[in-house]
Amino acid sequence: MENDKEERKWKVLRSEYLFRRPWLTVRRERIGLPGGSEIPEYYVLEYPDWVNTIARTCTGEFVFVRQYRRGLDRTCFELCAGVRDPQDATPEAAARRELLEETGFGGGQWSELMVVSANPSTQTNLTHCFVATDVERISEQHLESTEDLTVHLLTPEQVRDLLLGDRIKQALHAAPLWRYFAENRLL
Repeated sequence: MENDKEERKWKVLRSEYLFRRPWLTVRRERIGLPGGSEIPEYYVLEYPDWVNTIARTCTGEFVFVRQYRRGLDRTCFELCAGVRDPQDATPEAAARRELLEETGFGGGQWSELMVVSANPSTQTNLTHCFVATDVERISEQHLESTEDLTVHLLTPEQVRDLLLGDRIKQALHAAPLWRYFAENRLL
């Protein structure tokens, strides 16, 4: 682990934007590597930061959503998650907003569990993963016109079965759930 501190950063020789939208920007770069080689075309995807929340009710149930995912062409169980919008002061504010909008649950005690990257080789954003305990239903869902999801309250045993059965396909949700279950001896 002696070389752990050596950065070995790449040098950007040329960079151009190919596509710019609010939720996705694509850059093509020509890269100079530390050893002298070059990568003539390297693509970087710029996304805003994301958030997700492991939410548990006062009775210990997990608040999950279930929604269709076009990329996999299947309906999946997931944590409540979303994009950190520009008006969100902090990642936690974004996570609280998303939980309330998508599920109607809020309140409780919040802490950040971890920060992960979906793909550090090509994506610029991070995902902030939170744990919220003792949440309660405080309103109805406030879904956007493009959202179609259902809310499910699951027992720890049901969530464990989803994890062990490889049924949580979103890696950015599975990783914090595995950590949470390991740290809380729920496996």
